[in-house]
Amino acid sequence: MKLVDIENILFYEEKVKMQKVDYENIDRCFLFLAEFSKDKVIYGINTGFGPMAQYRVGNDDLNKLQYNIIRSHSCGAGEPLSNEVVKAAMLSRMQTFLAGKSGVSVEVVVTIKYFINNNITPFIPQHGGVGASGDLVQLAHLGLSLIGEGKCFYKGEKRDVKEVMNECNIKPLQLKMRDGLALCNGTAFMTGLGVVNLHKSKKLMQWVVLGSVMMNEIAASYDDFMSPFINESKKHYGQRKIAEDMREIASSSKRLLKRENVLYSLHNEDVFEHKVQPFYSLRCTPQIIGPILETIENVEKIVVDEFNSVDDNPIVDVESKNVLHGGNFHGDYISFEMDKLKIAVTKMVMLVERQINYLYHDKINGILPPFLNMGTLGLNYGLQATQFTATSTTAECQTLSNPMYVHSIPCNNDNQDIVSMGTNSGLIAQRVIENGYQVMAIHLMALVQAVDCLDIKEELSVKTRELYDNVRKIVPKFIEDTPKYDEIRILTDFLNDYSIN
Repeated sequence: MKLVDIENILFYEEKVKMQKVDYENIDRCFLFLAEFSKDKVIYGINTGFGPMAQYRVGNDDLNKLQYNIIRSHSCGAGEPLSNEVVKAAMLSRMQTFLAGKSGVSVEVVVTIKYFINNNITPFIPQHGGVGASGDLVQLAHLGLSLIGEGKCFYKGEKRDVKEVMNECNIKPLQLKMRDGLALCNGTAFMTGLGVVNLHKSKKLMQWVVLGSVMMNEIAASYDDFMSPFINESKKHYGQRKIAEDMREIASSSKRLLKRENVLYSLHNEDVFEHKVQPFYSLRCTPQIIGPILETIENVEKIVVDEFNSVDDNPIVDVESKNVLHGGNFHGDYISFEMDKLKIAVTKMVMLVERQINYLYHDKINGILPPFLNMGTLGLNYGLQATQFTATSTTAECQTLSNPMYVHSIPCNNDNQDIVSMGTNSGLIAQRVIENGYQVMAIHLMALVQAVDCLDIKEELSVKTRELYDNVRKIVPKFIEDTPKYDEIRILTDFLNDYSIN
């Protein structure tokens, strides 16, 4: 699946469909494994799991074994994962099984499909996975829902999953052969987190680029920092692309200055009132966002590759008639990329925080009232206090940007002696991205207030004027002090939900 196909299912209610060949591939693998395993020792079919693999399980208990791994490992803690992350994880697990190398029954895939298409979201606690035998705990909770046990979210309510399945005419999954192990043993949740984090990071970057153009319009910057000549003098694709995007956004602006028209003529003054060069947080946007763009694109490649991979153990090779044991459940690829992603997003948030400071600091910008205060200085406070929120949230991002990838702790009787912590890495990246949207919401509030302080909305480019209009529908121009917490929340939702053309 391509990223756009995944996004259409996750965010735009497209239904999951299966082809006849999908059913055939899954069933072919299942039937081969059933015959192959009759007189052999196969991990997780007639042995225990993990360090318990040294113990044979009797033939009378083979089916019970599959239920035991799901029930015993359903021990997560903390807040539930979001609906979109759980949906992404279910889709990722389904994609692994569609490859026909896991030996699961067709009913497993069909039941997951029914859950996705009916918007049934199993209750999956955030904490529990170390990301090296896959997301064992989170995936066990998924399996628990599929067999009709545990809780789920349906139409905004947390309910018993069996009741919801009955309403939707879905039969609880009857586990076969190795269904329980296959459901638990993979990277689906860290991969689902990766897909959602990627989607939101890409959108946040678009907002930051658009906001950075408006920043330069407010400052009446010289436009040569975006010029093709400067940016193509660097060999980096990302920098060139961001500069190109900024030029396109700014093409209809009446606010940006041409250096050759203003400074490349005779000037007699000793001190120039207008800044000859803007601050770095304005002028260096292509150089700062460029590597972030390239990082996000690399994250996309790795995440989509993992999504389309077979990530469980053992793997069934029907062609050579063999069952192979390895470590495809190990989540290092996702863990490493989520660490890179959160560092990139944190740098974006730092840029936005500096742009907010520029707008609020009258001694720096030289053209705006302190804290964009359009009231009486001393009596009114404008957006002064919102900087506290932006600064503290940015600081949290900086602390959270320390890598998770290198924080392996051996566990499972040292069977899992080096682990990826991929789910934790994805969760922390998710927090950083959520923080980024909150800081960007404050920035939007500041940008439009600055435009009104200068009365320049008619001079903005078409795209930044559209942004101004959309934000002003949520946050009207204000002079008297008013609480801003609701407006920050609504703007955060706007940033998440609105599609930039």
